[in-house]
Amino acid sequence: MYIIVGLGNPTKEYHNTRHNIGFDVIDKLADTYNISVLEKKHKALVGKGIINGQKIILAKPQTYMNLSGESVRELIDYYKIDEETELIVIYDDISLDVGQLRIRKKGSAGGHNGIKSIIKHLGHDIFPRIKMGVGEKPKGYDLADYVLGHFKKEERIIMDESAVTATKAVELMVIGEIGEAMNLYNKKVKPAE
Repeated sequence: MYIIVGLGNPTKEYHNTRHNIGFDVIDKLADTYNISVLEKKHKALVGKGIINGQKIILAKPQTYMNLSGESVRELIDYYKIDEETELIVIYDDISLDVGQLRIRKKGSAGGHNGIKSIIKHLGHDIFPRIKMGVGEKPKGYDLADYVLGHFKKEERIIMDESAVTATKAVELMVIGEIGEAMNLYNKKVKPAE
C-alpha cells in the first residue's frame, strides 16, 4: 500500500495558490482514478483506491501547511506503511521553474515548512517526494505572500499540464519504478511566455 500526500492549506482562500499545488495533484489523481477524497480522518481528507494495481491512500492534510507532519505521522502509524518506500509527498518548490518536476527519494526541507514538519515527525528525511516548481519569488516580494498568491493565467495552464505529468510519475512510483520516473520527468519545462 502507498500513501500519497499532497501538501496545501485548507479553506477556500488558499484554493489555487502556489502553496496548494500538492492538493491540486491529489485532485487530479482522484479525478483520473475516480477516487473520492472526502473522508475526514488522521487530520486529513482521505480516499482509498487502486493505481496500477496497487492499493493507495490519497491524502490532503487539513492541519495547515506548517503542521503537515502531524497528519502524515498519523497516516503512517495507522496504515503501517514503510515511509522510506511507500510514502509519496507532493509539494510546491520555489527553486524550480513553473511546471518543472523534481522527483527525489530523500532530501532536506529546503526551507519548505510543510516538509520541515514531516521530517520532524518522522525523525528523518528519507521518503519519496515530487517537487512541483512554482517559480522563484520575485525580488522585493514577501515569501509568504508569493507562495500564498495565485498563478498567472499562462502559469496556471503550465501547472495543470504539470499536474498531469505528476500523476504519470505517481503511476510509476507505486510500482517501484521511482528511478524510471526520475529519468522521465526530472526535466526542464519551457518557460511561460
